[in-house]
Amino acid sequence: MKPEDPERLLADTREKYRRFVNPGLERLMSFAGFGLEWEAEGCYVTDAEGNRYLDCLGGYGVFSLGHRHPKVVEAVKKQLDRMPLSSKVFFSKPLADLAERLAAVVPGDLQYSFLCNSGTEAVEAAIKIARKATHKSKFVCTIGGFHGKSMGSLSASGREVFRAPFDPLVPGFVHVPFGDIDSMREAVDDETAGVIIEPIQGEGGIVIPPDGYLRQVAELCRARSALLIVDEVQTGLGRTGRMFGVEHEGVEPDLMTLAKSLGGGVIPAGATMGTPAVWEPAFAENPLIHSSTFGGNPLAAVAGLATLQVIEEEGLCERSAQMGERLLRGLRAVQADFPSHIAEVRGRGLMIGIVFSEDDVGELCVGQLTARGVICAYTLNNPRVIRMEPPLIITEDQCDFAVSAFGDAMSATSALLQELGG
Repeated sequence: MKPEDPERLLADTREKYRRFVNPGLERLMSFAGFGLEWEAEGCYVTDAEGNRYLDCLGGYGVFSLGHRHPKVVEAVKKQLDRMPLSSKVFFSKPLADLAERLAAVVPGDLQYSFLCNSGTEAVEAAIKIARKATHKSKFVCTIGGFHGKSMGSLSASGREVFRAPFDPLVPGFVHVPFGDIDSMREAVDDETAGVIIEPIQGEGGIVIPPDGYLRQVAELCRARSALLIVDEVQTGLGRTGRMFGVEHEGVEPDLMTLAKSLGGGVIPAGATMGTPAVWEPAFAENPLIHSSTFGGNPLAAVAGLATLQVIEEEGLCERSAQMGERLLRGLRAVQADFPSHIAEVRGRGLMIGIVFSEDDVGELCVGQLTARGVICAYTLNNPRVIRMEPPLIITEDQCDFAVSAFGDAMSATSALLQELGG
């Protein structure tokens, strides 16, 4: 329901951002013309003015089930009335049930779960577990990779604009080009605890590695007694048309990180999963060597269970593959109309990147899309790429609307660039 005075509410919220949140962020969002989000359902977000937007950003991968999926909301509401947070003293059935269900759906011998609240926490846990299990400290990561912004995960991330202001970071992290197996072979040695890698680079610009690359990295890790740590925070749980991104190459990690969509778009949830061969040396001596006060809380656990149930019951992995193909075809048709501005449209499932030929075009296009009722954003490590990661429940008509809006947005963007002399 639309509030009585949306303009006053927006002005009041902006002022509070300036005074109490982040003045620079307020200036950036106000300049971009963003309003005040008010409610959301399914694939749509509605602002305080009553304007409805097709969410093709999906919270950077959070809203795979859409907004407020009824089965997830129902599960959380029931648990809320029973016990919202754990006492941390007794056994927790929701936590145990979620860990069991995760072990049943992940690839390979991943069996144990450390439950947390976010992707960066999941990566931090993986780093610590790998060091404890291997008694080694070196990690090989990829340029353009993104694993979070806390100190350990930031050390693994591969873009200097985020890293340099916080130097010195955690030592022992080496970065090589993504998709370059020769560089990976040179970097991984007998002192390497693990390789941290995304099946598809999300914030790097929706970059898909060459066929066979992930398998070669896995074989290299085995040969050098290093752990393969796969970051599925953005690619996991159906996003790429398979339950997990590594399944496209049949790769079985030693450690895997999950988050974003695990909470069904209702409760923050993350997980670090490992094989018995990794978990036992990491936790056997001290089972509390790594822990979290809120990780695996009952609300998050039941949300995760409901999420996995919905993905299976509604066939969302298959739907992601089908709708992704439809969206890719449509976006590539638009690309053909603007060859001087759009260099490439690439993706897998409903994880799609639109690559522009010049800087700043993506930012202009995002604004034009928003004006036409479609939410998108560019990727953090590559501003030339805007992403489309809509909910996996998106319909054919909604895909077609997004393509049509993108075509209109590109027409407006191209005209604006001509006026500016671009």
